[in-house]
Amino acid sequence: MNEDIIKKVRRIEIKARGLSQQLFSGEYHSAFKGRGMAFSEVREYQYGDDVRNIDWNVTARLNHPYIKVFEEERELTVMLLIDVSGSNLFGTTTQYKSELVAEIAATLAFSAIHNNDKVGVVMFSDRIEKFIPPKKGSSHILRIIRELIDFRPTGHGTDIAEALRYFTNVTKKRSTAFLLSDLYDDDYENALKIAASKHDLAVLRIEDPRERELPRLGLMPFEDMETGEVRWIDTSSAAVRKAYNDHYLKYKNRASELLQKYGIDNVTMTTGEDFVKPLIGLFKMRG
Repeated sequence: MNEDIIKKVRRIEIKARGLSQQLFSGEYHSAFKGRGMAFSEVREYQYGDDVRNIDWNVTARLNHPYIKVFEEERELTVMLLIDVSGSNLFGTTTQYKSELVAEIAATLAFSAIHNNDKVGVVMFSDRIEKFIPPKKGSSHILRIIRELIDFRPTGHGTDIAEALRYFTNVTKKRSTAFLLSDLYDDDYENALKIAASKHDLAVLRIEDPRERELPRLGLMPFEDMETGEVRWIDTSSAAVRKAYNDHYLKYKNRASELLQKYGIDNVTMTTGEDFVKPLIGLFKMRG
């Protein structure tokens, strides 16, 4: 690993560790505490207990009603579904979208391990690029950060449905999942619906300010990072700027519609802006 990558890993590690310890440990715990229930013990039935929890075998054996007692499963598996397609190499402020994703993912991962949770990663473009099985420990998190910084995807497009299908196939036990993507894709509703029904899914939409509005800079070359196509566009044209904004709103509104339809918690993160406030907002929304 070259020295530049090591410095980037270290910088992100320091920032993410600090945030997870100082700001997010309590918020994370309350927002993503274990959703599953594990059998703990049986005890005598008491007035007001749910009759659905009666253990009929023990009741018959002891000739007295007993109920099963369940407790919350504390340990979680946290999965990060990370979009590494070409559009994430876009950035017009102080960072690319991919760099913002790396910082957010690292912060979530460190928050998870402080809570004794396992963390796994699915990296995707228009295909599954890499799967890192869930594990605990700081060395595992540092590996994830290194991969995010240094990874070069094979594909350039975006297939969110494929990522969600892969996730639901490899993760049988209910888990908490974060989808980090700009959501520039068309056909992922069914896969989103299935993933949200089987897992505790939250979506972090990543965007850059210049994706919303085109600046007036005259005739400029633009490269589509997913297709590699270069086109010259007259940014002085009001019609061109409106078409550009309409394209942004098409994907934004479609994503908002789907997330609301299936009750999926979500938040938008923007390059060059502090992600702490919206992330805490997401945690509080769930707490």
